[in-house]
Amino acid sequence: MPRYEFRCRACGSTFEVSRPMSASGDPATCPDGHDDTVKLLSTVAMTGGGSAPRPAAGGGGGCCGGGCCS
Repeated sequence: MPRYEFRCRACGSTFEVSRPMSASGDPATCPDGHDDTVKLLSTVAMTGGGSAPRPAAGGGGGCCGGGCCS
């Protein structure tokens, strides 16, 4: 289930709420009971040691090397 981050305008705390995507726009109440909250924009950073596969040397495919340009 997706997690959404909110910030309370009354006390300044940030908190997360797990809810279905269909309820992503619903208001959230601060853990301290305040109703004046705003949903924050979340970003996703992907890191890792993997890399995209490389095409074979001299292999076909694509317009520059696949033979479609004569």
